[in-house]
Amino acid sequence: MNPARIESEFPAPAYRGNQEQALADIRAAFEAGNDVVLVRAPTGSGKSLLARAIAGSARTAGEADANEPIGAYYTTPQVSQLDDVASDDLLEDLEIIRGKNNYSCILPGETDTPVDQAPCNRERMFDCQVKHRCPYFSDRSIAANRPIAAMTLAYFMQTAGSDVFGQRDVVVIDEAHGLAEWAEMYATIDLSPRRVPVWGDVQPPDIDGPDDAEGYAETVMRIASRRQEELRGNAELDPDEVAERDRLTELVSELQWFLEDYRDPDSATTWVVDQPDGAGTAVTIKPMNPERYLKHTVWDRGQKFALLSATILSKDAFCAGAGLDPSRVALVEVDHTFPVENRPLYDVTQGKMTYEERDRTLPHMAETLVRIMQVHPSEKGLVHCHSYGIQERLVDHLSEHGVDERLRVHDRENRDAVLSTWKRSDGNEVFLSVKMEEALDLEGDLARWQLLCKAPYPNTRDSRVAQRLEDGQWGWYYRAALRTVIQACGRVVRAPDDYGATYLGDSSLLDLFERARTDMPDWFAEQVDRMSKPDLPALDSGAAVGETGSRSRSRSRSRSRRSSTRDSDGSHPLSDVWDS
Repeated sequence: MNPARIESEFPAPAYRGNQEQALADIRAAFEAGNDVVLVRAPTGSGKSLLARAIAGSARTAGEADANEPIGAYYTTPQVSQLDDVASDDLLEDLEIIRGKNNYSCILPGETDTPVDQAPCNRERMFDCQVKHRCPYFSDRSIAANRPIAAMTLAYFMQTAGSDVFGQRDVVVIDEAHGLAEWAEMYATIDLSPRRVPVWGDVQPPDIDGPDDAEGYAETVMRIASRRQEELRGNAELDPDEVAERDRLTELVSELQWFLEDYRDPDSATTWVVDQPDGAGTAVTIKPMNPERYLKHTVWDRGQKFALLSATILSKDAFCAGAGLDPSRVALVEVDHTFPVENRPLYDVTQGKMTYEERDRTLPHMAETLVRIMQVHPSEKGLVHCHSYGIQERLVDHLSEHGVDERLRVHDRENRDAVLSTWKRSDGNEVFLSVKMEEALDLEGDLARWQLLCKAPYPNTRDSRVAQRLEDGQWGWYYRAALRTVIQACGRVVRAPDDYGATYLGDSSLLDLFERARTDMPDWFAEQVDRMSKPDLPALDSGAAVGETGSRSRSRSRSRSRRSSTRDSDGSHPLSDVWDS
């Protein structure tokens, strides 16, 4: 890496805000000998442009010895963030590669087939005559040979050990605040009917802890490997068999990783196991602080690292969770340039939204939301519902107030499509969202206000969360919630001249601010200190609806959308959190 090149690699024609000072500080941190630089940069500071400048300082072929890695990776856990990079002309030299399922085969008769199900994956020894023109393999080859390869964190981790994407000089991770948690999620092993193709032959006994899981994992791996070999012996597979073979390959790899790590006396990983419904039902094997997993999938992939986020709240805590030596890590703080008066917080708390007190609080929350809608009769708004259960009940209460026609609701299956439609719409629709506190850009009139319905504490029913709290890690618990709140507050104010109000509906948020005060960035603490109680108008449902025109939808359609939120089988590693 050549840190002296960082400023000259900045891709924009001019700096804005604190970008020039940020790059100087980042350069100094690398020149001081740090292997990892954490960049805490608030919303609107242009993190992607900073990331491009850092990646551009990677060693080139002309600067490297034969055994030294060159080039850089840019990666982010958010697909939407990668989409933003792809559409930014200033970042056009970041060569983007996506997973196979994002590309279509170009063979005649196969143009509707994803590449991961194409003949090259279905037929043994298939000789594709157009592989050089295949969109996936073409993008992969280009990305592998360009100075900066860009991909999602999931793809980046999956390609660990790949001959195509080996070690590079510099790795830049955007939105890196949840790196340890993302690693835990990717390393989680879901043994359920939906995820284990040979489930009928390996239904589990009662699994009581990691020791029992070890024996069961051995059994599943043996039977899955046998079925895997059967499929590999077939000359041709149909699409379902391709999917089964690929899942078996993934499953065997996951189980082998678990067994090796669990049996390694030097491993720092703690494993927890969930089987809430007892013998014969799904088992989830989860790692905590998967330092070894991160070493293999991230830290072995580069020599210098830049990790950017608005919410890396504690350097020491981040390093502990990610398996980093704090003495080799620097934290660069980038000041906020958005006027604090443009991003006000309003206390409209109506009580606690804990499971025990939610029934009492929700009716008052709904009434308050109607009154907020009256304050913003012609402006679009966003409601962070936290869970689909809260979303559904909130819509029921709002329906009783007669404001259905101003609402837009999504479920698990259509969330991206509904979000896209809402963002394109004019008028004053209020979007009731779930888990959209991050990677959502609502600049300008896309949204002028938002409501946080619940303090986003990690779900204590998650075995990892429960284990951490049993170990007394309450600081982690409060930091995790604060991080999500700060991320959410950045959704509606995206530029120095933008403005948007954030309303806080759960009184537990006020308690959170007290408990996590020492971990707040100064610019967010300033917002909290200026928080006030607004003078909301008396309840008037007619005034809350305002002008909706052709965007009006019937209550029955709203209920139809809401009913589908109950259909999930809870098999996703985060489903228990979504449902909290």
